[in-house]
Amino acid sequence: MFFPYFDPTYFILIPGLIFALYAQSKVKGTFARYSRVASSSGMTGADVAERLLRSRGITDVRIERIGNTLGDHYDPRQKVLRLSPEVYGSTSLAALGVAAHETGHAIQHRVGYFPLQLRSSLVPVANFGSTIAFPLLIIGILLASESLITFGIYAFGAVVLFQLVTLPVEFDASNRAIALLEGNGFLSRQEAVHTKKVLNAAALTYIAGALTAILSLVRLLLLARMFGGDE
Repeated sequence: MFFPYFDPTYFILIPGLIFALYAQSKVKGTFARYSRVASSSGMTGADVAERLLRSRGITDVRIERIGNTLGDHYDPRQKVLRLSPEVYGSTSLAALGVAAHETGHAIQHRVGYFPLQLRSSLVPVANFGSTIAFPLLIIGILLASESLITFGIYAFGAVVLFQLVTLPVEFDASNRAIALLEGNGFLSRQEAVHTKKVLNAAALTYIAGALTAILSLVRLLLLARMFGGDE
């Protein structure tokens, strides 16, 4: 038995890792490119977020500046829209796109967008699954315990489900962002084309996350098949 000294199933993860590296490079490069292109409106990311929130009657969401580069996110529990320095005070096309995208999440929260609600409910389950899945699988293999192996696979299944649910949430937020920016006159049609490139590049990271999770689950299933035992 070559496990754990040599595990050929690691090769299953290679496509996901390659795509993840490509996605990270793409989003950084695209964001950097359009961070150097100022919008004609002259508005900052924070300005756009505030006005878009008001346009939808949302007055209970705070906008905060954080120090993490590309760490922009909306926190539905505290109703806080957190923007990085590159977005908060910048007038670039990239900044406006990211700010509008995160505002899109706040709007999703307000209107009760089901995929967002589902993703939020899956967070603790997915965190638990990502922590416990591989230890359970290893222990199950060592003890030849089919039940432990099965439980480990189900635990990681929650991670896969979370990643899959994330896709429509992020795609919808980006679609809302472009529509809001154009509809409110913050971007011209040509500027919106460039801003959409930033959001499309960011979407690749979520696709990469889903692909990596699926391939990891396939690997777990193969390991279970190779080394699973009977109780």
